[in-house]
Amino acid sequence: MLVANTAWSMVKFRYSLMQSIVQNDHELFVLAPSDKYVGDIERLGAVFIHLDMDNSGANILSDFILINRLHKIYKEIKPDMIFHYTIKPNIYGSIAANYANIISISIITGLGYTFIHNNLTSKVARKLYKFALGYSHEVWFINQDDKKYFLKCGIVEEKKCLLLPGEGVNTQKFIPQPNIPENEKFTFILIARLLWDKGVNEYIQAARVLKSSLKDKVVCKLAGFVESKNPQAIDRRQVIKWQKEGIIEFIGATDNVKEFISLADCVVLPSYREGMSMILMEAGAMKKPIIASDVPGCRELVMDEKSGYLCRPRDHVDLLKKMQKMYETDLDERKRMGERARAHIVENFDEKITISIYLEKMRSILFEELKI
Repeated sequence: MLVANTAWSMVKFRYSLMQSIVQNDHELFVLAPSDKYVGDIERLGAVFIHLDMDNSGANILSDFILINRLHKIYKEIKPDMIFHYTIKPNIYGSIAANYANIISISIITGLGYTFIHNNLTSKVARKLYKFALGYSHEVWFINQDDKKYFLKCGIVEEKKCLLLPGEGVNTQKFIPQPNIPENEKFTFILIARLLWDKGVNEYIQAARVLKSSLKDKVVCKLAGFVESKNPQAIDRRQVIKWQKEGIIEFIGATDNVKEFISLADCVVLPSYREGMSMILMEAGAMKKPIIASDVPGCRELVMDEKSGYLCRPRDHVDLLKKMQKMYETDLDERKRMGERARAHIVENFDEKITISIYLEKMRSILFEELKI
């Protein structure tokens, strides 16, 4: 069983994993709040179960109800193994799995808002994580920095840790697109959920100056959807205002990121922190040069000065410098950057690497259980 906070995230980040699990003759259950992506999961041959869960809430009563709800489902289905993703499934799912006497593995897909802002919420989350992960059979991380952070804070024991090379990208699907005409205007694009901690404000400030100095030679695009319940969500009215000012071209939410990556000269992500950025893996696999923040989950994907440029986080001035530098980089060198980007992603972040780790771990753990 795979347990997450949205069906969308399962399709976006773990589609091939689910497909591989089913193709290896396992009966797969996916537990998450329903959304329009449920059909994609069911067409793979998995059984989808709706989970009533408030992703943004911090209500003690509702969280106890969630533990009971998960425990009831786990006892009823009796899966051999459970993989938990994101903070609430990791914490409350691990506790429920322990009570149901089922092996569970927690995958830390990123620390996000809760840990970026060192406040009371993050302190409570650390304590909850420490308690809950004591029940996990293993804890998997998708970047080295998150693993080091958990070890430093004493949240998890070293012997339980495993490091994945991200969640992986399908390098056969995300390939360079042939016969794309050269843009009349140099095109930057930021594709992300519309949250302040994705570095959207820094991108807007840099774009404002860049467009002022280069006039009609540059276009800055922004694609993504608004998460209204997230404390870091950007109001859609603000985005429309930026568009009316002529700073950006707003694309909105899209399921077809390949098209917009292929039409860009450079993909930008000045995020404050990532698990392992899927959009940067996709862009690199499509031979696009990248500008990203020098932060966990981004720096691993960009070879600075070779496949793109790293900028200082939360620094729109440095981001502007790197965007200007990319604009001034000649086409042949940008193509070489793209070649290096794809080679780096294929070698280190192809989803086949991650999927093989899952399948081997499932075989080894379940074999040990059968021997007992």
